[in-house]
Amino acid sequence: MSHATPAPVLTIDGPSGSGKGTISALVARHLGWRLLDSGALYRAVGYAAGMEGLDLSDVDAVTRCAHSTRIKFSAAADGGETRVLVNGHDATDELRTETAGAAASAIASMPSVREALVALQLGFRKAPGLVADGRDMGTVIFPDAAFKVFLTASAAERAKRRYKQLKEKGLSVTLSGLQREIEARDSRDASRAVAPLKPAEDALLIDTTGMGIEEVVAKVLAVVQP
Repeated sequence: MSHATPAPVLTIDGPSGSGKGTISALVARHLGWRLLDSGALYRAVGYAAGMEGLDLSDVDAVTRCAHSTRIKFSAAADGGETRVLVNGHDATDELRTETAGAAASAIASMPSVREALVALQLGFRKAPGLVADGRDMGTVIFPDAAFKVFLTASAAERAKRRYKQLKEKGLSVTLSGLQREIEARDSRDASRAVAPLKPAEDALLIDTTGMGIEEVVAKVLAVVQP
């Protein structure tokens, strides 16, 4: 099999709240490709570490946890959001919380944890193809991907989207607090030493501010099916 052409990959990178998750899921469904939500992997390890009561600043313990955590994505039967199973437990809702996001961000800056998750992410590349959603899919994990997109949107717009998302889940959040969190995470992600958040040189940049979901999906699909 080693001479076979690897399955095609479409990478969709971008900052938190740029709409990557929604767009990636819709595009993957449209193409009939597999989906990799890499952000969920970091959230899942953070969640598993929390369940084990690990100290998130203990790099060795968190790295061991990254190697041993079993993570599985299962498409919801009703076309709803993809369920994420962590060590056999459906942790989808827990992974959406800001706590999980903060844990993911903290452990994503550990090189040994990123390394542990690289092999796992590469394993998602199977026929007929893969839509990989994250922050370093096009730069670090699948640099040879044939199709690359980088989604962005203003911090204010991203805060609004996140606010709506969390409010619908019945969580109490403030718009100003979310915008501050998003801006802080942006600067942390862009300035970190390991895999900083930046578009791949060969990625198509799409600013989704003020764009509807269908419009963004159509633009992304045009990259794969011109």
